[in-house]
Amino acid sequence: MKAAPTVIGVLTEPTPPSWWKANRHKVFGIAGLLIGYWIGTHLHGTPDPQPPHPRPTHSTPAATAHNPHHTAPALSHPA
Repeated sequence: MKAAPTVIGVLTEPTPPSWWKANRHKVFGIAGLLIGYWIGTHLHGTPDPQPPHPRPTHSTPAATAHNPHHTAPALSHPA
């Protein structure tokens, strides 16, 4: 005669994972996005060099160059 089967164990459902184990990928993802945003908006590199401002081509005052009726001030000589 055959022997009766032996019971090795009882099948049960595994315990559900803790909140941290179930949601840690979301927490790390959100933390990474916030840190990346902070780095992108607060840590600036060196500013781009600005082109030099145009320099004037001459140093003649505009009043004497464009006003034909302008007369030079009289020079006073000591007596």
